[in-house]
Amino acid sequence: MKRERMLQIFLVALGILFIALIYPLCADLWHANWLVKTHNETEPMFLSFFIALGPFLLLAARNPSEHRLLIAFTAWWNLAHAGVMGVETVQAWNRGVHRNFADVVIVAAIGLILLGLSPSRRAQGTVG
Repeated sequence: MKRERMLQIFLVALGILFIALIYPLCADLWHANWLVKTHNETEPMFLSFFIALGPFLLLAARNPSEHRLLIAFTAWWNLAHAGVMGVETVQAWNRGVHRNFADVVIVAAIGLILLGLSPSRRAQGTVG
């Protein structure tokens, strides 16, 4: 029961955090920073995905055992994303460009926490 409560709290916090990314997305789009300054159209697309996932994580927090697949998807997506960012960071360093590993660690931690707290299949049958 304690594990499920911790998962609920984490899902709410993560959902709110993901929804809050709407501010940097809107600012980026409003000022065309992705085009003018960073020349990186992928960042707004990633932010939009996080933002769209946020409300569903909030809904999943109500009864995590009913939303096992969404939680698993979010966990594995974050781990895959951290893996790609890790490779990009190593490649950047090998080419003399300093890139911080903090975002890689944060995204990997999100995935690992979700996997660690994720409800088991047995828990799905016991919740009624």
